[in-house]
Amino acid sequence: MNKTRSRLTDLGALGQAAECLRVLAHAHRLRMIQMLLQGNYTVGELAEACELPTAMASEHLRLMQRCGFLTSEKDGRKVYYRCIEERFDSATK
Repeated sequence: MNKTRSRLTDLGALGQAAECLRVLAHAHRLRMIQMLLQGNYTVGELAEACELPTAMASEHLRLMQRCGFLTSEKDGRKVYYRCIEERFDSATK
């Protein structure tokens, strides 16, 4: 039994993974991820594509950024979001 336990992932790490999966388990967030895997978008562009108010889209982006799925870059007054593709590449391997 000890051999099995030594190969198991730490429960704290599994808790973090479960939280990130909960964050992704939402239709609007999945639409945003789908778009962001194809390019950089502003919160307004994402909100429009998801038929959401900008404030709600911002909240979805904040949650995904907190889990490490997204990064953002400011260009003047606009903020562009993009996926951290390594997060998605490692999840599919």
